[in-house]
Amino acid sequence: MAIIETQNLTYVYGEGTPFEKVAVDDVSIKIDEGELVGVIGHTGSGKSTLIQHFNALLKPTSGSVFVDGEKINWEDKKTLRAFRFKVGLVFQYPEYQLFEDTVYKDISFGPKNMGLDEKEVDRRVRDTARLVGIDDNMLEKSPFDLSGGQKRRVAIAGVMAMEPKVLILDEPTAGLDPKGRETILSMIREYHKEKKNTVMLVSHSMEDVAKNATKILVMNKGKLFCYDDTRTVFSRAEELKAMGLSVPQITDVFNQLKKRGIDINEDVYTVDYGVKLVKRLMEMKK
Repeated sequence: MAIIETQNLTYVYGEGTPFEKVAVDDVSIKIDEGELVGVIGHTGSGKSTLIQHFNALLKPTSGSVFVDGEKINWEDKKTLRAFRFKVGLVFQYPEYQLFEDTVYKDISFGPKNMGLDEKEVDRRVRDTARLVGIDDNMLEKSPFDLSGGQKRRVAIAGVMAMEPKVLILDEPTAGLDPKGRETILSMIREYHKEKKNTVMLVSHSMEDVAKNATKILVMNKGKLFCYDDTRTVFSRAEELKAMGLSVPQITDVFNQLKKRGIDINEDVYTVDYGVKLVKRLMEMKK
């Protein structure tokens, strides 16, 4: 069953003004529960506008959005609140939204707003803190005393603690060094593995998407270009490049090898798989 579905979704900025712009154009898609979806597209492709419909932050100009089989009704404010608990959205640089005087209070803010009792709030805070690598002794510290990477993890934990059915992260590794990037990505992988919920990862890094996503959603000029498994999407490397996107460097390398006559019949989009394939080719030539 689709956890997220859109039917002919269209969103127009500045409708009826000289600045009118169609940001999302007649997008129909079904995203199944439990997927880890990479969302890619050039700047201005409509990907950020699209995901803001999934937790009712934006109201479509036309079309419909369904979450867990239920249609979002933007006129019913009470149900909108429930939808926003089902779909958690983490914006870029979420650490700038930290405001409480302890890490514990920041992580607990969302669960408390859900009306949960103190025992359940405490469970969620501690479980989520463990998942993102925040020790118990850090929970009473001020979030502003933490490193940049730790702040990022605390901010993401605050959304995870609401245990949404869908977790959407918009450029979660933006501005981090390689070690910090991998810490955040491994945390997301662990969350997905443990909770088995749907995760959507919006990213400009093709390597990050290739390494982590089971499926990829590609937006181009407001339209849905494709939604398919990771290997199939990156096999369309020339089409992706034509719309201004890159592909993983390892994919480029193996595509060049194919063009030079080396017998490679498989699509390669991660370094680990590339290494295995090279070893296999070397064994065959012995």
